This record gives sequence, C-alpha cells and structure tokens, in this order.
Amino acid sequence: PVTAGSVVVPYGHVVGNEKWRGSEIAQRLQGKIKLIFEDGLGLVDFHLSNRTCILYISEADLVAGDDFKRRLVRFRNASSLGGIVIVERTQISDQYFLAVQKLVVLELGMVLLPVANQGEASQLITQLVSSYVREQSKDHNSNPFLRKQCSQLAEASVFRTVQQIPGVGKTKALLLLQQFGSIHRLCNASVEELELVVGQTVAQQIHTF
Repeated sequence: PVTAGSVVVPYGHVVGNEKWRGSEIAQRLQGKIKLIFEDGLGLVDFHLSNRTCILYISEADLVAGDDFKRRLVRFRNASSLGGIVIVERTQISDQYFLAVQKLVVLELGMVLLPVANQGEASQLITQLVSSYVREQSKDHNSNPFLRKQCSQLAEASVFRTVQQIPGVGKTKALLLLQQFGSIHRLCNASVEELELVVGQTVAQQIHTF
C-alpha cells in the first residue's frame, strides 16, 4: 500500500495504475486531464494528488465476493492517504450497495461516491481534479474550513457525501463539516453533539443513517 508523499503527482495530473491502461475510464480521461500510468501503485487505482487517491470497485468486484472488502481494509490500515471509494452501482450490484456503504463510510471513515459506469466515473474524476486544482490555486489562508479539509480529502466530494444524508442540505452539510472536520468524526458523533449543530430531528436522522 502507498503512503502519503511516496507518489508524486504533478500539478493538474492524475497518476493511474498501469492496469487501467486502455480501459474506458482511461480513454475518456485522455484529453480532459493529463493522465500518467505507473506500476507499483499497490491497492490504489488513481492518485489525484500526493495525498488523495481513488479506489475503484467495479460491478464485477462486488459480485465476485469479499476481495474488495479486504483490499479496502488493508488500504485503511496501511495508508495515510485520503481515500475516495468510487463504486459501480448498477441494477446487478445494487443489492450489495448498502453493505458497501456501511463498510466504507461508517466503519472505515472514507468517502463513497456511486457511479453507474466507467464513463460516469471518468466525469467524476475530472470534476475532482479540477476542484482540487482550483483549491490549490486559491489562497487557503482565507478560509480555515478549506485549509483544514484540503490536506485530508477532496473537499467537494466530502461535501457532496454529507449532503446525501437524509435531512441534510448544503447549509447543514457545511455546518457539520465545520464542527466535526471529517466524515469519520461525524459518523462517530453522539446524538447530543449533533443536536447542538442541526437540532433534534435532523440529529436523530443523521445518527440513524
């Protein structure tokens, strides 16, 4: 597994695992972003920056059994990188999605982004890279929330993930992230702690979710 800083990602580039060369994702990314392939990325599929990477779970991975779970747990235990998990949620793999969500978000404290296919995944990666580049070029000192989040994960994806929780819109998602700082801490917050930020009803919804 790769630790933070051991793969150097040039500004505005994505480093992809050699196994993705020639894939639909790679073909769709070409021309939109600068994609370089490398061997030896271990468990990681794509590096968006020196500290943020993507682990991709395909429909086939989900149907094949528990190998992908072991891979995610190994990554979490051995890596200091911020991991974003992209999972193919299709009619076939939908039955496995709740279990994956529970493992990735609640147990491992990582960001989970569902996509329908590799084409959608390539759009998502392009968005994440462009938002990362935008944040890099901004002056981080002006916004402590972004400054705190930036080293950890691609903020846009964290923000979107928190908004998936029932009863949480943009405003509440922002308040929750300002208060708790990460998905992991938000997942482990008590109802009482959540109530202070979003009130009793929504706090209960978040806790249940």
